[in-house]
Amino acid sequence: MDVIQALEEALNKNCILSSEEACRPYECDGLSAYRQKPLAVALPEDVEQVKQVLRICKAHNTPVITRGSGTGLAGGTLPLENSVILGLSKLNKILQIDPLQRTAIVQPGVRNIQVSDAAAKYGLYYAPDPSSQVACSIGGNVAENSGGVHCLKYGLTVHNVTSLTVLDMDGEIIRFDEKDDGIDLLALLNGSEGLLGVIVEIKLKLIPKPEAAQLVMAAFNSVKACADAVTSVLKQGIVPAGLEMMDKFSIQAAEDFAKVGYPVEAAALLLCEVDGSHDQVKVDAQRVADILTQNGAYEIRVSQNEKERIELWQGRKNAFPAVGRYSPDYYCMDGTIPRSKLAYVLDEIDKLSEKYGLKVANVFHAGDGNLHPLILYDANKPGELEETEKFGQEILKLCVDVGGTITGEHGVGVEKLDSMCHQYPQAELEIFHGIKNVFDSSGLLNPGKAIPTLHRCAELGHMHVHNNQLPHPELERF
Repeated sequence: MDVIQALEEALNKNCILSSEEACRPYECDGLSAYRQKPLAVALPEDVEQVKQVLRICKAHNTPVITRGSGTGLAGGTLPLENSVILGLSKLNKILQIDPLQRTAIVQPGVRNIQVSDAAAKYGLYYAPDPSSQVACSIGGNVAENSGGVHCLKYGLTVHNVTSLTVLDMDGEIIRFDEKDDGIDLLALLNGSEGLLGVIVEIKLKLIPKPEAAQLVMAAFNSVKACADAVTSVLKQGIVPAGLEMMDKFSIQAAEDFAKVGYPVEAAALLLCEVDGSHDQVKVDAQRVADILTQNGAYEIRVSQNEKERIELWQGRKNAFPAVGRYSPDYYCMDGTIPRSKLAYVLDEIDKLSEKYGLKVANVFHAGDGNLHPLILYDANKPGELEETEKFGQEILKLCVDVGGTITGEHGVGVEKLDSMCHQYPQAELEIFHGIKNVFDSSGLLNPGKAIPTLHRCAELGHMHVHNNQLPHPELERF
């Protein structure tokens, strides 16, 4: 009996897809440049069925790639030819909302926005809000440690998860809680990209909705002035709920798409949201407006009501699809850099854009230095995808070289494997492989993702340490 027959016997037959036509929708995630049809797709309806899938796949030595909503942008759920996709979309129940403890217990297939919708009647909400929040799943958010426009003040997914229930490849349950003693394994599971276990239940932190929120929009004549303004706001002790920056191209694309009143002639746009009590918001919004004016903003607009605040965010939230209207394909990067290097890195990206002859739209979380350059290309033109990949790798190398990292929230997947070789020396990569082996000694959970082999790095010529010292030794390591 092969693995497909075994799965069909154990689960309802309509839970297993194996035909060419049925498997095609699962051949890629949001990074559609890379595609591979899986051997089969399993869509279990409860945790017991998930256990069965894992045990059968292990017995048949078949790799398992866990998938949520498929909105990831790094190829984290790209199948292998002989793999089974474990789709968790049917595990989509909100199991409990506790307004007193301010927590929600959810299954991994619950969409991000559903948590806040369900908690709203208690005056609570779930803070991490990726741009894909209407579609992305909480399980996927945990796997990639997703952020969003409000992560500057309220943290990434890892800061808003209090416990996880996980299955190993044997189908055995392991629980991780913030109250556990010793090493913070709960944090380790956040951002583990399906390499360490299959998440089947998540306990989330909910927070009270602020009394008020105002958005300050500021237009600048130069990218440098806008980038410097980001640092100025934070130096004054203000911690905005969101602090987002867009360049000229992304401003024009977003305005053309959302029509929210963005100044299309601006070289750069800053969106700064403050929240809290009514009195505090009024004071902070005025302080932010004054700081931005002092830093060269030629136009300031402050939302006067909730409707206007939401409308101003819509341009930023829809920046990715807006830019997509200008090109058959785009490649979304995800490097993170020190805020002090924003202007320099954006200038270098412009130079790379000229070098490769490919247009770039820059839209990013300026408050924590998480860049999302969108490289526009046409996959139908021979060699253009390969040039785009080289361009993207140069951007990530630049991020590392200025003291940053290759990913902020999209994960490594298959997209950034080569860039991992540039960021990490051999000793650290060996530790990563060791951790993987502790949790998944069979190596069947999402193999070939996130951690490059040492052989791969050696072939790329990146296996080296400079003067027996890591780059940027002055930066604190966590």
